Amino acid sequence: MMNFYSKIFLLLSGMSVAISPVCTAQHPDSILLKNYRPKSIYKIPVTKIEKARFPVIDVHSHSYAKSAADIERWIALMDKYGIEKTLILSYATGKKFDSVYQVYSRYKDRFDVWCGFDYSAINEPGGVEKAVKELERCFRMGAKGVGELGDKGFGEYYSYPVPSGMHVDDPRLKPLFQKCGELKMPVNIHVAEPMWMYEPMDATNDGLMNAYEWRIAQYQSKKNLIGHSALIQTLENVVRDNPRTTFIACHYANCEYDLSILGKLLDKYSNLYADISARYAETAPIPRYMFNFFEKYQDKLLYGTDMGFDSEMYEMTFRILQTGDEHFYYHSITGYHWPLHGFGLSDAVLRKVYKTNALKIVKQ
Repeated sequence: MMNFYSKIFLLLSGMSVAISPVCTAQHPDSILLKNYRPKSIYKIPVTKIEKARFPVIDVHSHSYAKSAADIERWIALMDKYGIEKTLILSYATGKKFDSVYQVYSRYKDRFDVWCGFDYSAINEPGGVEKAVKELERCFRMGAKGVGELGDKGFGEYYSYPVPSGMHVDDPRLKPLFQKCGELKMPVNIHVAEPMWMYEPMDATNDGLMNAYEWRIAQYQSKKNLIGHSALIQTLENVVRDNPRTTFIACHYANCEYDLSILGKLLDKYSNLYADISARYAETAPIPRYMFNFFEKYQDKLLYGTDMGFDSEMYEMTFRILQTGDEHFYYHSITGYHWPLHGFGLSDAVLRKVYKTNALKIVKQ
């Protein structure tokens, strides 16, 4: 029987011969973690997701569409998967907000646009009043809420220009949050990042691939940098001090590592909700815990995506929420190496998370 090298010799000599494919094993020592793309070997039931089980309001998305054709394609996907409306969190003011609103307001029955806060003169005399007037202007134009406000620890960074070190509980923002309450404009707030980003960047960090990219240590030079627990406290402060304003802590308030932290806040404050956007991969490893969390806080959780718009993304979110599927991967979306598992939520919970809870706070 010819070995591999004999076949190569014959080929070089001009003779035709069939060569069996050679499987080259990869040694674990040579595989980079960022290139690790496991495939499930288990022969277990796989649910094909064609549509959300119930109508959906996506409370957390952004201005991803770059053209009218993009928006039409987005709406077609929304129709396909049962998404009635998507909230566009522009975090913009002034001309930038106007341009975003002009695009999406042509489809008012399918998109709502939210604005940001105007920080351009926040440190100047009359700057807060100017910001309040701009908020009122955006509201009159059609803004339905405010967001996404964001603080990774060194202060507000989504709205522009960004005042260094101004956290969401800064006294300068109090009149703005009060005005949101008067206008019944909900506020979406992003505080902190997942706990992996705060842990040592070493072999013990099971979210190292994504954690390294978003690691908080890279911001150590920023002034007034505060940590995860301090950021959660700023969220609580602003929710507590503005009881007439409705707040949405997006991404589970980045407390997926210990959701009892978020749970205590949801228990304590009737004006606080949480969206589940962009934290599907971070919670899918603990499906039984998540099932119980959704059962307990079914009246306070809101469906959101925050991951663009395409079929695979929507299918992943619905598969995790609706099914009991186990040990599956979505590497192209999540970047994590670990397997995901479905929560298998009840119909009663799904109805609330998908739409009913959003209707409590979103003007139709």
